[in-house]
Amino acid sequence: MADELIRRKVDIIVTSGNVATIAAKHATDTIPIVMATGADQVSLGLAKSLSRPGENVTGLTSLQSDLTAKRFALVREMFPGISRMAVLWHRDNVSSALSIRDLLSVAESAKVAVQNFPAKDADGVAEALRIAARERAQAVVVVHSPLIYRERRKIAELALKYKLPTMNGPSEYVDAGGLVSYAPSYSDLFRRAAIYVDRILKGANPGDLPIEQPTKFELVINQKTAKAIGAAIPASVVLRADRVISAL
Repeated sequence: MADELIRRKVDIIVTSGNVATIAAKHATDTIPIVMATGADQVSLGLAKSLSRPGENVTGLTSLQSDLTAKRFALVREMFPGISRMAVLWHRDNVSSALSIRDLLSVAESAKVAVQNFPAKDADGVAEALRIAARERAQAVVVVHSPLIYRERRKIAELALKYKLPTMNGPSEYVDAGGLVSYAPSYSDLFRRAAIYVDRILKGANPGDLPIEQPTKFELVINQKTAKAIGAAIPASVVLRADRVISAL
């Protein structure tokens, strides 16, 4: 698809997620690329630095791996004394691997055991949740990626079946039935990406435009799911939520 865009001689490419950005960068080093979402761009070689990307890629970062510690802290606040958690992720997603690295590090420091489930495909997702339940995980951290996002409804249904609390990324996971999500506002990131497009089409050099970090984050709680699995979310967390799906 990236090659096709190059053949059509587009003036600019807007991408969502690292997979798309990497494909576009491999296809062209001249056409400007604006990332609406993505994470760890410097580690992945997409930019020399956030302040000065240096080449034809700029835009927004969604801080996926950087938010791992925050989500871990929220899980511990919701479930004090937790000693075992599972993490579900797509093994072929490069950004997910960085998130897992960070999660394992903070979990080790907190003396929380982590059951690591790198799923290959949709069947692997279902199997991972079954095993997590069998091994008595007290919560599941769901690492956002294209494959995992596509399976969000199945993940929510199985987590409900096994009574597993889930900590997710974008709020769509909670809308699908997950328990809690914490992530940047993706609609805000896309709106801000439009500003980059405007500036570049007016002559700005993408390599000189700093990659911006999120300014708006969303904590969403599904009280209907909490009630169904018997999880009591502390009031201190509920009061900080940007949106709560009622149990009624």
